[in-house]
Amino acid sequence: MAPNYIAERIGRLGTESAFEVLSKAKALEEKGMDIVHLEIGQPDFSTPEHVSKVACESIKDGETGYTASQGELYLREAIAKRCRDYENINTNADEVVIVPGGKPIMFFTMLALINPGDEVLYPNPGFPIYESCIRFAGGVPVPMPILMENDFKVEPKTLKSLITEKTKLIIINSPGNPTGGVMEEKDIRAIADVIKDTNIFVLSDEIYSRLIYNGVKHFSMASIPEMKERTIVLNGFSKPYAMTGWRIGYGIMNKEIAKVMTLLMVNSSSCVAGFTQEAAKAALEGPQNCVDEMAESYKHRLEYFVNELNKIDGIKCLMPKGSFYLFPSIKGTGLNDKEFADRLLKEAGVACLAGSSFGEYGKGHLRLSAATSFECLEEAIVRIKKFISKIKLEKTA
Repeated sequence: MAPNYIAERIGRLGTESAFEVLSKAKALEEKGMDIVHLEIGQPDFSTPEHVSKVACESIKDGETGYTASQGELYLREAIAKRCRDYENINTNADEVVIVPGGKPIMFFTMLALINPGDEVLYPNPGFPIYESCIRFAGGVPVPMPILMENDFKVEPKTLKSLITEKTKLIIINSPGNPTGGVMEEKDIRAIADVIKDTNIFVLSDEIYSRLIYNGVKHFSMASIPEMKERTIVLNGFSKPYAMTGWRIGYGIMNKEIAKVMTLLMVNSSSCVAGFTQEAAKAALEGPQNCVDEMAESYKHRLEYFVNELNKIDGIKCLMPKGSFYLFPSIKGTGLNDKEFADRLLKEAGVACLAGSSFGEYGKGHLRLSAATSFECLEEAIVRIKKFISKIKLEKTA
């Protein structure tokens, strides 16, 4: 329990279990245990050399002072151009806000739109910070089931049943974390059809949009003309360009919301570093083969991992259509997901996340990250197989 001098609102904040498990895994490593890390969404690639080079040159040139709170015009124009050319989003620099990472767009959306008592539908299982931000803003989080039997997609009928007169915002995430599910054009349009005659806004988290496989194409809610003004797009550079530690992301939204988000930047982070913005522009406008190579590598790893997991008795796994996560069901093993994940770490040295840490509908699943070497994935399979065999022996003992 927090001391009584801590503000009540802090009690409404959640956390990310990935960092908690990482801490536990690191503690075991310090004691000499060998750990295979599958718990964190950290690309194992380096930031492209040409991107880092631009940043270093920018620092040498003195780009280390304050910048515009909305983001420098050159980067906002580059983002808007890419969105027009590749995402079919009719936007411009005035509708782009540059922020330190993707999470500020989540927080700022809640602070800009949600009044106490407003309901927000969010994917469950889903990124835990969605619910945390909703509660912090005084909103009412309404879980939206994202189930394996529906290919980890939003089911329009279920969505419609959850909407009330208090619904202010719907969060969609495609490709999804933790499931790897992707909503294609027909799925996004089905959601738009449900809410087209309402005043409900959409926060579309598209941070993994460059990591989609097997011919599936990304489609943004913001590309639908009648939804453009009511959609806030969240995206960034962390995942496609291996720039997690650079902390640079962006949002696309109507001009009025952009003004509010800029005001929130003024009152919080002030601005994003100039050399980081120069690097982001270089990433967008430079060679894109680095992104393609990463995506191809993730796909290869995912295919291997899914194939091997499905050979293990008690585990069932769908091939993700995007991201670098797998979300297998382990219900057939007889263990609940929390016990499975905890014992797998302590007894087998494989760090992963319990599905229920992403929401109640994640129960019976694990989240595994393939953003690690192929050799680590092979070793993880060996250890998981041995662990399952151990569980079976316990049952027959």
